[in-house]
Formats: sequence, C-alpha cells, structure tokens
Amino acid sequence: MTKLRSILFVASMMLSALIIGIVALPALLRRDWSLAISKFWCRTCLVSLKMLCGIDDQVHGSEHLPQGAAIIAAKHQSMWETLRLTTLLPQPSFVLKKELKHWPIFSWFARRNGFIFIDREAGASALRDMTNAAKAMAAEGAQIIIFPEGTRVQPDHDAEFQPGVAALAKALKVPTVPITHDSGKYWIQPGPEKRPGTVEMTVLPALPAPRDRKTYLADLQAAINGAPVA
Repeated sequence: MTKLRSILFVASMMLSALIIGIVALPALLRRDWSLAISKFWCRTCLVSLKMLCGIDDQVHGSEHLPQGAAIIAAKHQSMWETLRLTTLLPQPSFVLKKELKHWPIFSWFARRNGFIFIDREAGASALRDMTNAAKAMAAEGAQIIIFPEGTRVQPDHDAEFQPGVAALAKALKVPTVPITHDSGKYWIQPGPEKRPGTVEMTVLPALPAPRDRKTYLADLQAAINGAPVA
C-alpha cells in the first residue's frame, strides 16, 4: 500500500505541475505572479503528500526565518525541503544545477522567480556567475537558498561543505541562516518511496557575514550537522 500511495503521489505532483503550469502561463509576465503560482503548487504538493503518504512536518525556530536579504544554508536530503522552503520564505531564490534549466514548465517559472542555475563543473566561472546573480537577487530582498553539501546526502550522514556557500556569504555580506531537517527518513532517495511520519525541520539563529572563510565553514557545518532535529 505504501508503494502504491507513493506512486500516486508522484503522479499527482507531475500532473498538477503540468495543469497549473499551463493554466498559469500568464503569471510569467511578472515575477511576483510567477512566485505566487510556484508557492501555490508547492502547497498543493505538500497537502497531497500528507493525504496520500501520511507525511506531515513540524518547523521549529520559525522566528529565525529572514524577511529580507539573507543566505539560507540547508541540508539536502530530498525534494521535500525545496517545496517547504518555497512556502516558508517570502522571496526564495534557489541555487540549482544547470541540468534543471532544461525542464519545461519548471524552468520557465524558476527563471522568472529569479532562481540561479550553475554549472558545477565550470569552476571559478561558475562561482562568479552564481555570485553576480545572487547579488542582483539579494539587492531585491531575496533569500538565496543553497545546499552547502552540493548534493543530496542520506540521513545520518554528513558531507564536506563545498566552498560556494562561503564565497556567496563573503560577496553578499548578509547573514546566513542554517537549516537542518530529516526529510530523507520519509522521502526516500532514490526512488518514489514515501514513508509515513513527521519531518522535523529546525531553523537556527543566523550567522553573521563572514570575515574568515575557514571559520565560517566550520561554524556553519557545526550548526547544521550538530544541531538536534527537533
């Protein structure tokens, strides 16, 4: 039954993206309209996830969520956190791998929302392009969401943080809000399996803009990997 419910959820998520994306194409005329549609779709997915798969969530420390320009450094275990952070933040701007730029409908709205696509194999030029795009979005009050580990990591595993988050924090000179969660216990990767349960997300107090890259990365990694998820 769990497998069937999981497959039904994935199908409903894809179908709703197709229907909402096509019906709401005029929203691409304005960024605020596009973002509103993206938030609506994410909420429908989370409601379907709860109804079909029995996955709910609790967000702790929501008082630490920024309303203006900031960097959000979050654990990355599944797609769940992208959906939830989109609903929680006023103006989210995700840093995404360039491959997603070619997805129809998703990429149209992502670009209009001001999401930032990077080529992870481009080295220094990728960091430069990411920083320039993030500066432009931060100047408009956006929250720049980056997954410091650079890829999905299984629950109860830690990975070394990539240098991009430190470069971003140094260039933007805005606070960094660490976020930890355990979504990977319920939204299983890889594959469609979704296990019933409650995802616990914790929003931690912001770290100030860094003066020293090494100290910043150590403090950020300690905050995200050392904080209890509850």
